[in-house]
Amino acid sequence: MSNSFENAKKQLDKAFKEIELSNDVHEILSKPKEAIQVSIPVRMHDGKLKTFQGFRVRYNDSLGPTKGGIRFHPDVSFDEVKALSFWMTFKCAIAGLPFGGGKGGVIVNPKELNKHELEMLSRGYMSAVADIVGPDRDIPAPDVYTNAMIMSWMSDEYNKITRKIQPAVITGKPISLGGSLGRDEATARGGYYIIKEFVKKKGLNEKEMRVAVQGFGNAGYHIAKMLHDDGYQVVGLSDSKGAIYSEKGTLNPEQVMKVKKEKGMIDAEYYSGSVSDDSKHKKITNEELLELDVDFLIPAALENQITEKNANKIKAKYVVEIANGPTTPEADEILRKNGVVLIPDILANSGGVTVSYFEWVQNRQGYYWELEEVRNKLKEKIVPAFDAIHTIAIEKKIDMRTAAYIFALKRLADAIESKGTEEFFA
Repeated sequence: MSNSFENAKKQLDKAFKEIELSNDVHEILSKPKEAIQVSIPVRMHDGKLKTFQGFRVRYNDSLGPTKGGIRFHPDVSFDEVKALSFWMTFKCAIAGLPFGGGKGGVIVNPKELNKHELEMLSRGYMSAVADIVGPDRDIPAPDVYTNAMIMSWMSDEYNKITRKIQPAVITGKPISLGGSLGRDEATARGGYYIIKEFVKKKGLNEKEMRVAVQGFGNAGYHIAKMLHDDGYQVVGLSDSKGAIYSEKGTLNPEQVMKVKKEKGMIDAEYYSGSVSDDSKHKKITNEELLELDVDFLIPAALENQITEKNANKIKAKYVVEIANGPTTPEADEILRKNGVVLIPDILANSGGVTVSYFEWVQNRQGYYWELEEVRNKLKEKIVPAFDAIHTIAIEKKIDMRTAAYIFALKRLADAIESKGTEEFFA
């Protein structure tokens, strides 16, 4: 399996070759600042005690408290969490947020837990990492297979431990507990704003754009729906159980989600259905979806989906990474040589952490914004970042990922170098 953390560092090394920075910057960004591994014992419904392994990594806090989600997934590893916290560091810098990067995870298939077990695991995780999180230190959020309910349990557990009501300790909470309007759609909406701006710059006709979305979770569903509502032709959708295809681009994400929900929920609040339950459209594999002849391919699932094994089969003109790390460095190079324009994850999916920042701000001031204000503030942050990175890519004749790292590095370097560098102390 491809090593996500080593892949992440390879991507950064390309950017270091394009700009001159102090050696201190490279040294500080080469490894995480703080990382813990924890054991979480949970009493299962049959009376047995089961121990789950969890992680939390605070990668870098040069720009502020670390910020990043918690994922519950059977394939979670320490390497993956390090990579995700690394990407979060650069994502926050790109978005101009006063945050560094963090991430967490638990090795578990949450779909195999009942609601009580899921709550005990969520509370147990927060109890285990409580010493390194906090509104001014490290602020978690939802990620793969975690949601607002899980965040509410974790937030409540932290309040019990500290004997204070501190809503700003965690974001992605239910609205009734201090969550922000627009947070559920934020990752997708940020990517949507970028696609709209990109299409405008290229002079493309929106109604002719063919789109395939890999991953039909929160982010994948919302971006598919937003583009469909604007007249884009959605030809392919997939989730972990399968994929569907419509040559004429007649897939309606809202209708597909309705079909997916028809089988109801399994005990721990996850849909038991799949997009492939939609019998009106042709069933294909996830691999086939990635290789569809489309204008926009949007990976919105997990890491390492586009690799050197399938990169030459990608027919999309543009790849927009809504997932974290879906493309390996080797695949990056193949796509670039084949003329595919890739808008990288650290830019394309930064809408999620941006609106999480808005939630943190609202929690701290005790004043909450209307939905349109949240959306407008997100657009005001993400579109200028895209424009600046797009300009760097054109001026330096480099790919968008390297340009995004250069843009982020300048902000990180300013913070790191302001405390003194090798050159200052020599």
